[in-house]
Amino acid sequence: MCGIVGIVGSRPVAPLIVDALKRLEYRGYDSAGVATLEDGKLDRRRAEGKLVNLEERLKGNPLAGNIGIGHTRWATHGAPVEVNAHPHFSGNVAVVHNGIIENFRELRNELQSEGFEFTSQTDTEVIAHLVAKYLKTGATPVQAAHSSLKRLRGAFALAIMFASDEDLIVAGRNGPPLAIGHGEDEMYLGSDAVALAPFTNKITYLEDGDWATISKSEMQIFDLDGKHVDRAQQTSVGSALMVDKGNHRHFMIKEIYEQPEVIGHTLANYVDFNEDKIALRDMGNQENPLDFAKLDRLNITACGTAYLAGYVSKYWFERYARLPVDIDVASEFRYREVPMPQKGLSLFISQSGETADTLAGLKYCEEAGQHLAAIVNVRESTIARSSHSVFPTLAGPEIGVASTKAFTCQLSVLAALAVGAGVQRGHIDRETEIKLVSELSEAPRYANEVLKLENEIKELAHSLANKEHVLYLGRDTNYPLAMEGALKLKELSYIHAEAYAAGELKHGPIALIDEQMPVVVIAPYDRIFEKTVSNMQEVAARGGKIILITDKRGAEEVGMDEAQIILMPDMPEIITPIIYSLPIQILAYHTAVHMGTDVDQPRNLAKSVTVE
Repeated sequence: MCGIVGIVGSRPVAPLIVDALKRLEYRGYDSAGVATLEDGKLDRRRAEGKLVNLEERLKGNPLAGNIGIGHTRWATHGAPVEVNAHPHFSGNVAVVHNGIIENFRELRNELQSEGFEFTSQTDTEVIAHLVAKYLKTGATPVQAAHSSLKRLRGAFALAIMFASDEDLIVAGRNGPPLAIGHGEDEMYLGSDAVALAPFTNKITYLEDGDWATISKSEMQIFDLDGKHVDRAQQTSVGSALMVDKGNHRHFMIKEIYEQPEVIGHTLANYVDFNEDKIALRDMGNQENPLDFAKLDRLNITACGTAYLAGYVSKYWFERYARLPVDIDVASEFRYREVPMPQKGLSLFISQSGETADTLAGLKYCEEAGQHLAAIVNVRESTIARSSHSVFPTLAGPEIGVASTKAFTCQLSVLAALAVGAGVQRGHIDRETEIKLVSELSEAPRYANEVLKLENEIKELAHSLANKEHVLYLGRDTNYPLAMEGALKLKELSYIHAEAYAAGELKHGPIALIDEQMPVVVIAPYDRIFEKTVSNMQEVAARGGKIILITDKRGAEEVGMDEAQIILMPDMPEIITPIIYSLPIQILAYHTAVHMGTDVDQPRNLAKSVTVE
């Protein structure tokens, strides 16, 4: 969601803050702003839209000051207009905020009754006025911030600056992430390590309920009761990451092309290709190791694309490990009051490791005494730190809001886990393990082959552009993959798309088929291929425009001149969901490019959804 940056130092900070905010653009935003303090006076610049608009404001009217806070906003309360952009002021107080203050109406009514005037529609302005209220009672800035934090309900991360102190930022966290960066005579605050990467690789992460005072020489962290707490300083991998599109037009297509490499890196983390065996690397608490042999069921919880990766793995775990799987969308799971088996395993999948609904599900399972396992792309994230077993993906930073390489890396980890579970449970013998490991090792090569189809897929994408509706069909693991294809098209091109299990076509969706309806069918030649083809014939008979993603054998068996075919290489069954992800990503990407939408930052979307 929103991005927060703060700097306390000995040099002008406004340009540094804007540069750091650029590294948070992947989170999604609709306005931006910076506030600084000089000679006891707070000043700010805000702008609607992209950061380039804010930069133009600063060129014409620069901000001085060696202390400042900045923000990229994704609208929750109030329209995405300048008056609602952060930072928000109240007298001598400036605030930036990520999240939702659930009791803002109650607080706003109280503050209005005491004479405070609101100039925005945001819940954030409540925080600024609340702090200002406590300052008026004679409280110090730190006391006023602490008193205000104790009154806030909801999920939030925030930074507060005071006109009376040029060496103080107060930060607080209850849900969305915040990291403190340590420099030489300079300290930093950011929503993640990527934002702070140009400045430092020494990072301290705040935990839920923490608040901190930050000066240019030190920081102190407290719990909500005001007691000092210690949090470990870490060396973050974020400092080594260069966020650059390289020779590509968009981050998304760059990240699509990174998939052969990152899939290989990820698989190598969980598969010993030298010994032809699964070697699960649990990065969590080794005092409580994960043992699939002791399980009766597996519970998987995630959101969005991560949920669909988990859905694919349901087929894998049940097929290769004979382990029954329950899978839930996290926003439903957290309220379903699920009875949990004694000492069961709950697996949580999240690219950022900060997804609010997924984290809430994790806490529910923790209270139920479950073994908590996480698949995350950010090892220092809250979900990772809260889990017993951690299985990191090695996708690197994913800047495009629509997930690509994170998804295929999640699938890679899940495939290795499913095979490893089958070995541990005695359902995969040594000969089969060697075969499956060999097949997994081929995934990077096949991914690279599919990338060579980009120009062909680009031409097919033109037939989808400007359509009002698109249908995606698949069976078995290709059903959740069809759901992922529909999701990608919706996210990027704003075309309405739906996915169905192909066998469900005749149970209602077939009523939608006419000459204007494109239908994308994902159907490698496998044991249920003929069933999928029969459903496809029903589409063809009603004039639907078919784009078939299949292999050579599948294309030969279909023999349909009216179908447009994306011809995939023949490949082992276990890796088809990983590799068939690429053409659906490329198809959605080029459809969006052809339509002129914002591919990397689609409207209304955020990379890391850290509030409910």
